[in-house]
Amino acid sequence: MTGAVRHVRATNAPGVPSGPGTVAALYVHIPFCAHKCPYCDFASRATARNDARMLPYLGKILEQYSELRSVGLLEGCDTAYVGGGTPPMLGGGLVDLSLAIGELGTLSEFSMEANPESLPADLVGELAQTPLTRVSLGVQSTDDVELAALGRTHGARDALAAVESVASSGLAVSCDLMCAIPHQSDATWRRSLADVLSAGATHVSVYPLSIEEKTPFGARYAGTRPDFNDEAVQARRMEIACDALAAAGLRRYEVASYARPGRECRHNQTYWEGRSYLGIGVAAAGMLDRTGYESLRRACPQLPVPLPGIARVRLVVKDDLDAFLASSSCADLHFSGEMLTERQAVAEDLMLGARLARGIGEDLLSRARGVVGADALDAALGRVHRSGLATREGGSLVPTRRGWLLGNELYGELWGLSEGTIATFAC
Repeated sequence: MTGAVRHVRATNAPGVPSGPGTVAALYVHIPFCAHKCPYCDFASRATARNDARMLPYLGKILEQYSELRSVGLLEGCDTAYVGGGTPPMLGGGLVDLSLAIGELGTLSEFSMEANPESLPADLVGELAQTPLTRVSLGVQSTDDVELAALGRTHGARDALAAVESVASSGLAVSCDLMCAIPHQSDATWRRSLADVLSAGATHVSVYPLSIEEKTPFGARYAGTRPDFNDEAVQARRMEIACDALAAAGLRRYEVASYARPGRECRHNQTYWEGRSYLGIGVAAAGMLDRTGYESLRRACPQLPVPLPGIARVRLVVKDDLDAFLASSSCADLHFSGEMLTERQAVAEDLMLGARLARGIGEDLLSRARGVVGADALDAALGRVHRSGLATREGGSLVPTRRGWLLGNELYGELWGLSEGTIATFAC
């Protein structure tokens, strides 16, 4: 693998629209981390820098990427995202991956996740010469006491230096920040928000700490709701973020994401807009329409034939790292999945669309009315309106501030328009 390749970076011009049998977005999962944080339940593992499996893993990713391109799934792909884990653990191999993905030639946006301590300046410089266009940094906080409580291995100074380094390279920089965490106050939360903006972030995602069952935090706080993570604290911190980021010129475009005009994450919007995406790597997830799924089956004939009436298929790679490395082609992979009818897919699109600040558009509402029936749709819209969760603006259904804070109630009402049990499979 090379480590110092130069390339002309992709522009932010609109991508070529994906067509029948193709996907709008590509996600590549890198499961390696230098350290596993005690709150993290993502598909990642603590990995030594000299772990002999990293380069073979990258080789398998590149092989499968090439195989999936050959069946036409990535023609017209608009966005790509390399996540994890900590992709920069691959070092110079990440440059090779970026160059390979950039060969698609249709990308309007190409993002990569990183932790602040994982991005030395020389790697940032090399990545800035590839088709990569943006970096999403897991800052979480700019308070050293809070970072230590979260088990993070970077300090506040490291985090802000990384933001500045990426911003000065010409890459767009996004920061993830976490609220309702140990030792955090309203004042330190405001300071974290202000710090990343001052360092050059043009996109900020904010989210409350989720204490997951199968994590060290889950064991530590089993059966309890610690005061620092109280629902009222979560709501107040999210409202503080909304006000502070809006005052700084960042517009909320999704329930937890804010950006300066033109810096919204196009890739993440793919998920909320119900467009097809493909995942490559251990634990990678994908969502395809029926035609795209049939294209995927050309590379993965082990996948089952879609049932009659199925409009959408969700699937996840189930192979662990060793099994993934032992695979000789996409045909050797194992998946779990769900098959959704048109009605279930429309209900899912309504639920996901309610995460967007612009709300659920007139076109989707019209399609839903035709699929689920006018009476059922209007009854659900009436309930969310009377509950103060959403309001009609022009032809769209737009979440209210109450709807943002009580999102599960809003999403539940919309998903309730689905019917029947989702069909599942494993292969």
